Amino acid sequence: MIPDELIEQVRDSVDLVALIGESVELKRTGADYRGPCPFHGGQHRNFAVIPRKGRFYCFVCKAAGDAFSWYMKRTGMDYPTAVREVARRAGIVIPDTPAREGPDPREPLFQAVSVAHDWFARQLRDAPDAEDARKYLGGRGLDLDAVGPFELGYAPRTRVFEEAMAQLGLKQEVLLEAGLLARREDGTVVPRFRGRLLFPIHDLRGRVVGFGGRLLGPGEPKYLNSPESPVYHKGATLYNLHAARNAIRREGVVLLVEGYFDVLRLLLAGIEHVVAPLGTALTSDQAALLRRYSQQAVLLLDSDLAGLKATFRAGDELLRHEIRVRVGTLPPGEDPDSLVQKGGAEALEPILRDAVDILERKLQLLDRKGWFRDIEHRREALDRLLPTIRSARDPIQRELYLSLVAERCGIDKKVLEQEASQRSLPEPRPSPVARREASPPQATHNDGGRAELALLRLMATSGEWRERAAEGIPPEWFETGLHRELFDVLRQQGGGGPAALPEGTVPALVALWGRLMAAPSTVRDDLIYEDACRVLEARPHFRRLDELTGRLDRSGGEEQTALMREQLALNADLRKRFPEEFERRYGWRRLRRRAKQRRQP
Repeated sequence: MIPDELIEQVRDSVDLVALIGESVELKRTGADYRGPCPFHGGQHRNFAVIPRKGRFYCFVCKAAGDAFSWYMKRTGMDYPTAVREVARRAGIVIPDTPAREGPDPREPLFQAVSVAHDWFARQLRDAPDAEDARKYLGGRGLDLDAVGPFELGYAPRTRVFEEAMAQLGLKQEVLLEAGLLARREDGTVVPRFRGRLLFPIHDLRGRVVGFGGRLLGPGEPKYLNSPESPVYHKGATLYNLHAARNAIRREGVVLLVEGYFDVLRLLLAGIEHVVAPLGTALTSDQAALLRRYSQQAVLLLDSDLAGLKATFRAGDELLRHEIRVRVGTLPPGEDPDSLVQKGGAEALEPILRDAVDILERKLQLLDRKGWFRDIEHRREALDRLLPTIRSARDPIQRELYLSLVAERCGIDKKVLEQEASQRSLPEPRPSPVARREASPPQATHNDGGRAELALLRLMATSGEWRERAAEGIPPEWFETGLHRELFDVLRQQGGGGPAALPEGTVPALVALWGRLMAAPSTVRDDLIYEDACRVLEARPHFRRLDELTGRLDRSGGEEQTALMREQLALNADLRKRFPEEFERRYGWRRLRRRAKQRRQP
């Protein structure tokens, strides 16, 4: 028995065009691929492969199906064997055990979140305490009947949630592990969500795994998500993807918006192929998820400075996964929610129609600032454009970017290409977190500690960074005990200006605090944050790669073959997920080999 979620993952991961193209000569026709039918021996191109639907179809003999059907019809395989063969081709390992041994250990968590979801939804509909939430929705032009299918909920301000869950037989330790309760520093346990309108977050199977809560009264943070848990991984989940994936395949493009209300408004207007990240910058895992369903994305994020930064960060991440990215420019002061509320779906049509490639959008903004008029600003403009060029993994896309920027900036294309390839050389301005020197891996072992300190300094100096870190950084990224303690102290202080240590803080934390505040940075805070997050997220994965490399040297026979296979797969994955970190850690080896070759006669 192969789990349903694994079958779905295999089906979404395989490249059907490449699979069928091994035995059928396919040529692209619009968004589809055509060739002679292998089932009835046709000579004309009546056989279609439709990537956006993951299906093939013959217009003559009516043979149809997905990747599994392809193997079953072509080779006579049974269904489980076909699934395993497609999984092998997609690089997905299916366990050999015939069935799961015992119940899923996560089942109590799924059940707890599901029960809580039903209870929160009833509160929104019926509880007198939820009148403010109902009025809030009405003020945004949303009544309960309209949002009913989306099963929004309400978390009361009082602590009745814990009592209600106890009456339903849910244990406190399960609610804590599921992120529905939180334990304070003094040991008391309280509901995580209080006085908030709740948006249920689903996994790809449609199960509720967490919540996003919008605060209805004064306080911070305005939005609060469920914490990481065995069933909810924020960086690997997208809001509404469980419902949007078929529409994304059908439309051939995904619309990426910023928040829950943006998604909700577009859905109510009949626009179904829309998703949102969960309060953080788009992650590599989220981009990989979107790549399963579409090769095109349109970003509809806010047009203010923060929105533009988020747009370009998300766009570069999507480019790294070979997704073509366009940017829709919203009117000043508008977001998809407000725009569609005023003008309906028709108001969004010209925005989507006029969306431009992400690099062209950067060029537009730089041109408006006059950055191509003199040498000094032109150099700075190139610095802004190079990250997007480097992110482009599709060779044709990268070539087009190089040609366009070289022409626009008036420089030789070969010089630009060489500059775009210099990813392992030192930066002109050294970063306290990510030093891109061509040095051996031993010199990078302390980078994790420096990254932890860099993030703590940002959190200490600014409430904005405290909120962003509290939402986007899991505590387990901090491996140094003292750093982890200070992170826990800072993330509980919320917004505002500089943080302050509470009374009675242990001397070791006070000393660490003094070192942080005495080390001002000369590098932009957003660069520090991005570099630090990349280093900390990548750290355990690269540690595993180094461990595999060491074990290879001490192994032999079948064990060595298995280790080598795992090492190669992890190596390829890390090159794709963390290209800058991979280059920084291992690029020195190529430099050393090249230097050695140059010295040889």
